[in-house]
Formats: sequence, C-alpha cells, structure tokens
Amino acid sequence: MVNRIVIAAPASGHGKTTVATGLLAAFARRGLRVAPFKVGPDYIDPGYHALAAGRPGRNLDPVMVGEDLVGPLFAHGSRGADLAVVEGVMGLYDGRTGAGEQGSTAQVAGLLDAPVIMVVDAAAQGRSIAALVHGFRSFGAVRLAGVILNRVGSDRHERILRDACEEVGTPVLGALRRADAVAAPSRHLGLVPAAERRAEALASVDAMAELIAASVDLDAVAAVARSAAALSFEAWDPAVAEPIENGPVVAVAGGPAFTFSYAETTELLSAAGATVLPFDPLHDERLPAGTRAIVVGGGFPEVYASALSANEPLRDAVRKFDGVIAAECAGLLWLCESLDGAPMCGVLAADAAMSPSLTLGYRDAVALSDSPLAPAGTRVTGHEFHRTTVHPRSGLLLSPAAGAAWAWRGADPEGFATPRLHASYLHLHWAGRPGLAHNLVSAAAR
Repeated sequence: MVNRIVIAAPASGHGKTTVATGLLAAFARRGLRVAPFKVGPDYIDPGYHALAAGRPGRNLDPVMVGEDLVGPLFAHGSRGADLAVVEGVMGLYDGRTGAGEQGSTAQVAGLLDAPVIMVVDAAAQGRSIAALVHGFRSFGAVRLAGVILNRVGSDRHERILRDACEEVGTPVLGALRRADAVAAPSRHLGLVPAAERRAEALASVDAMAELIAASVDLDAVAAVARSAAALSFEAWDPAVAEPIENGPVVAVAGGPAFTFSYAETTELLSAAGATVLPFDPLHDERLPAGTRAIVVGGGFPEVYASALSANEPLRDAVRKFDGVIAAECAGLLWLCESLDGAPMCGVLAADAAMSPSLTLGYRDAVALSDSPLAPAGTRVTGHEFHRTTVHPRSGLLLSPAAGAAWAWRGADPEGFATPRLHASYLHLHWAGRPGLAHNLVSAAAR
C-alpha cells in the first residue's frame, strides 16, 4: 500500500511543477519518505523532484514502456515510501497526438487508481472556474479530489474562487499567491536542469516547500493520498537475464552537460553484470579505468560546446576508443565532428548545429542496422525533443558500409549504427526494452 496523489492541471503553465515539488519537499520536512514521479518523457522536472525528495525522480510513460509496466515501475520506485507524488504532463487529458488519452495524466492516474488534485492558474478567473473544474471532473473517469488555486490576487479573489468551487462540490486544498522566489529559469527546451544550478535549485526547492506549507492544507492533501486503494502490482525487477560474468566497466556520462538519463538505465546495466561508473565530459580528462562501453544520454551540450571542446584529452580518448558506444540526442551531438563550429569528439563524420525549429514527439521506430543495443528489425517507441540538426542525418549517407540507426513513418532514416556504435536523436526508456542493456553489456564483454 502506497499513499499517492497525482498533480494535474488544465494545461501546461498552471504551476504543476511548483506544487508537486513543493509538496514533496514539505512532506519530507515532516519526516515522511516521499517518492517522486513524472508522467511522460520529461527529464527536467524529475531533477527538481529528486532534490525535494532525496531519492531519484522517475518517469511513468505508458507510451514508451507500455501501460502494463506503469504499475510495476511505480511499485519499484515507491518501495519503502510513505507517500508518492506523481506530477502530470501538459493538460489532464493531453497525451500522444491522435491517440486519445494514451500517455496522458488521466491514463496514468487510472492505471494507478490514484486521486487527482488539479492546479489551476486562477489569475484571470472568477466564478467561471466552477465551469472549468466541473468540466474536467465530468469529462473522463478520473477521481478529481480537490483543487489548488495558483496566482491568486487577493483575499477577495480567493473567496470568489473558493465559493465557485464549492458550488460544484470540489474542495479547495490550497491557494498560492505570486512568489518570485520559487521561479526557475528557462531556456530553449524548458527549465534549466537542477544539476546545472544546484545551489540555486536547492534554494528554489526550499522556497517551494515554504510556499506550499504556508498555502496548502497538507493534512487535507495527505488524507486525499490515503484514500487511494491498495495496489497489487509486483515491483519491476531490472534483472531480466543472468548477469554477464566478469561484467565490463560501463562509463555513463553525467555532469551539467549531460543531465538526462532515466534512473532505470543504470539499474538495468548493473543487473546485466556491468560495473557502472560515472564520468563528466566537461571536467574528466580520461574515461574511468577499464572502460569497455560508453553510454551518453541527453542534455545540453549546445550550452557547453566551448567547454566540451576545450577538453581535448577526453575528446581524443573517445575518438580512439575501441569499445562500444551508445549515445542518444545530446550524446549524438558530442560524438560529431563539430557542434556549432566547436570541435567535438569526431567519432562520427557529421556536424551538428542549433536550429530555429523544435523537433518534438513520440516515434514508432524500427532498427535498420545491427548495433550494440539491438539487432536490425527491433521495434521500439521513443521520443524526440531537440532544437538541433545533424548533417548528414544518418550513416546511410556516409558510405555504403555505414548504417542508419532507425526508421519511422514520415521521415528519412536517422542516426548511426555499426556493430560497436549506436548514436541517434531518439530517446528510449530502456525499461520498455530491458534487453537493450543486456545486449550492450554483452557486446562490451566481447
């Protein structure tokens, strides 16, 4: 039994992250063990959740991993917790484009049988908030247990809003006024990751905790969480096969430039028999001793291009590396010859550059070439999210001997794949395809 709530909103920008992070931190200050989750593929919010909760922020994405794994991953991530807080994505009923509620906060709330608390930006609303709340409550099958009002202008404004919500039988659990101290800076892909501004992020999390403790009825929120029924999911287990004997060292990139990796990735690698060691491409001049595989996830190398370029000893070591490499999105850029003109590792005969256009969305992809992650023909669902381009787009355009990583409907083949390399824009949640980690460790051991 895990007490749990889902924090939702009518749309993006209503204050879900502030409320979810503040609740995690406020309950942690009360001595509760809190488990943080984020619906969808977002990798920035979980960084703030982790600071608030003192344990990894995890993603629940039924599109990436399949709806059958949402419950087991929740049970795994909330093991030993007193309370789980699940922050939603976009609007309550927004999910994968053209797929109904698939991937939405509403779907995840249903899969977890969790009560929903909706955060509403009420800055320009009065009694009409009753129609909005009533509409969201009656549209689907979620259990809307209460509302937290955000950006309330005055005591009188708050009274109008509370009276309106009472008309439709929805309790108001809190009311937040404007609070600049909790603001987190944004840039081209959303909030600046917590790992890039740790001291400031900790201060923001503290401010969120104080704001929520002063503005929200925490006892009422806890009662809502306790109203969730017992679950019968068996916790997800990263051990999907016998571990590789004498498993190799797998170096996983981290630091400010590479802030995104699902928590389950390293758990899967360790369960497959690897010794997982972190390294920071900004500051470490060599790979960890004995490295036989490199894993480079997402992040913002475009922000740190000059510093990454200045680390010539590491770039040279990666260019000459004779083990296996798996890179996605930010990692792909780092492996190119250049990024916005700054020299990178030169593993790939390609150049990367910033783009004015945002590329965003889920992709149902098939592997076109054998790689350390998967044999040709493997089918996955991943996610793209970037404002950069790579030229050429795939290994197919380099030479007949080179290969492309993926193909999906409506686009040319993408990425680079050889028997010892996989580099692509596509983000994957390896829990949805746990064999990927085992394949990588096995290839590294060979």
